Amino acid sequence: MRLKKNIALSESGFVFDPSTGDSYSLNEEAQEIVKLMNENMSAGEITDHMVELFDIDRAGFEKYYFDFVGALRQYRLIEEDE
Repeated sequence: MRLKKNIALSESGFVFDPSTGDSYSLNEEAQEIVKLMNENMSAGEITDHMVELFDIDRAGFEKYYFDFVGALRQYRLIEEDE
């Protein structure tokens, strides 16, 4: 799973969808998640990385992660792996 190719992402976390004209702003954690998703890391690998990097609770992060991915799906910003 990764951002669709037409989605623009700036280094500051600004996301722009040219097909709808919608824009979004990502916090630091969300930016890191998107970066890892675009590197084709699995949910488990992303969780391991984020728990270590941000010193956060695994269960809390997993909820945040799946909520975030759900939002990306809802806004049709990601390509699903086949």
